[in-house]
Amino acid sequence: MKKRLPILTLLALAMALGQGGTARAADSGQGRFVDLSLIVAENYPCTWATGFPRFYMNRYIRIGPSSPYNSDLLQIDGNTGTQIDVPPHSIPRPGSGLKNAGPLGLEYTDRTPAWKLVGEACVIDVTALLDQAPNGVSPLVKKEHIIAWEKKHRPLGQGDIVLLWSGYSDKYYRPMPEGRRFLALPLEKKTPAWPDPDPECMVYMAKKGVTAVGCDSPTMGPMPDLAAAVHDEGLLRGLVFTEGATNLRKLPPTGAFYCMMGPRHFEGPYGECRAFAIVGGQAKDLIKAAREKRVADLSVVMAANHPLTWPGRGVSRHRHPYTRADFFYEPALDIFHHTHLMDSHAGTHLVPPAYALPGPGFKNKKYSPEVRQWLKEYEVRFGKRGTSRTTAEKVPLDQTSGNARVIDVRPLVGRAEGSQWPASPVITTAHIEAYEKKTGKLAPGDVVLFRTGHVDAHFKPLPEGKACMENPINGLSEGWPAPDAEAIQHLAKRGIRCVGTDAPTLGGVDPKQALFTYWMLGTQGMVGVEFLTGLGQLPAKAVFFFAPVKIKGCHGGPGRAIALY
Repeated sequence: MKKRLPILTLLALAMALGQGGTARAADSGQGRFVDLSLIVAENYPCTWATGFPRFYMNRYIRIGPSSPYNSDLLQIDGNTGTQIDVPPHSIPRPGSGLKNAGPLGLEYTDRTPAWKLVGEACVIDVTALLDQAPNGVSPLVKKEHIIAWEKKHRPLGQGDIVLLWSGYSDKYYRPMPEGRRFLALPLEKKTPAWPDPDPECMVYMAKKGVTAVGCDSPTMGPMPDLAAAVHDEGLLRGLVFTEGATNLRKLPPTGAFYCMMGPRHFEGPYGECRAFAIVGGQAKDLIKAAREKRVADLSVVMAANHPLTWPGRGVSRHRHPYTRADFFYEPALDIFHHTHLMDSHAGTHLVPPAYALPGPGFKNKKYSPEVRQWLKEYEVRFGKRGTSRTTAEKVPLDQTSGNARVIDVRPLVGRAEGSQWPASPVITTAHIEAYEKKTGKLAPGDVVLFRTGHVDAHFKPLPEGKACMENPINGLSEGWPAPDAEAIQHLAKRGIRCVGTDAPTLGGVDPKQALFTYWMLGTQGMVGVEFLTGLGQLPAKAVFFFAPVKIKGCHGGPGRAIALY
């Protein structure tokens, strides 16, 4: 069984990772992104190997006669791939009467302060420990390793994130059956286990004031019997962990900006996440903002009693609802381990080009007659609709990050006549040009965020939450403001590669307008980030980051959005 649950003057961020996680180009002086996340796929050892539900992706909606979109049903446990542990993994909630209970027992993934997710990466080389132990046993990182690093570089302190680089995931995270070496064989005591800190080392790092500790091992838990103690010593002191990182060899010992973030699962004691770093460029400014806790969370909480998933117009057009499934009770914490079932566009999520664009060679006759007619209209107005195989894991992290340009379109609310419902007020090129006239031209690499106020106003527990999606798409209330295809085309000409909204979708409630918008986004090679919240808290200058979980072949991308300012 797994361990016991126990900035600012930013830029057009560039030079990120290309497909497969390799650098596309050298640092241009603006900062180089390094993806530190494991790929999540059914043929990889991405899920804890003893009794936990396996990762599964059902490609249940495909472009064709029934839908002009692709989407996937995900079964994903928080202990999947690169992951984050938060204090309730070891700390019972206050009032439970259990040992170590306290306020940190309520700091679930949905309540973890965003400033704990970011900081300066302090990379400690412990590669000499790899495989230096008997079968089934972990080589131990001692506090002496940390002290030696401090003597060579600098003392650890508040706002630092320690990353223990052993090279374990780089060497052993492979497709199955070779991938059994990553988890299964060490658990079967047939090979040495992964390097990890011992309890004394964790205490030392926590007392130095670090914000978080990460490792490129499958878990922050040394085999065979120190996992619970190590978790307790860190999480009881308010640290958060990154487990299952990779590519740490690509980071300098100090000076890189580090970020780890994943969906805000309600009462989640751990969760799947995406980790990355920025080397050079504006890293110093971002680190300073992180130390000063100038970080805003822009993601909705993932809770089953909230309107997270497209309900569809009428009957039997809905997507799979967000579902939490309990499967293992932890008496020491009085909580269950749980997995989640969700559509890949649930909550705050990515829209990659392959969401609405078919792959090369697609025959348009496979569309329904109605969509074929829409496509003719679209191509008369805008030219050929593109094709794409760009799913979530192929979208470079720099494309979903950059200088935030928040366009306030709330004055449009109330403009759609009731007799025309279902309809959304249209965000046009004129609205974007008016914003540019007032604040300055958009620059290539900026991230344009439409502030509609819709999710802030209507994301509430059901049934009141029907006002968020179900009522608007069924013509019972006005839809949320949404950009038309011309507006997206205008943004593409400005060099914008990512567009976000604090509404459920960028397409709005009219199906034809929505499809035109998504076709334009994909054809221009742009991506969307939907279902944001709290855009009103951002100052004039802020840096936006969104990172989806790195799921192979996913046509959506659940994740988390933050901003530093």
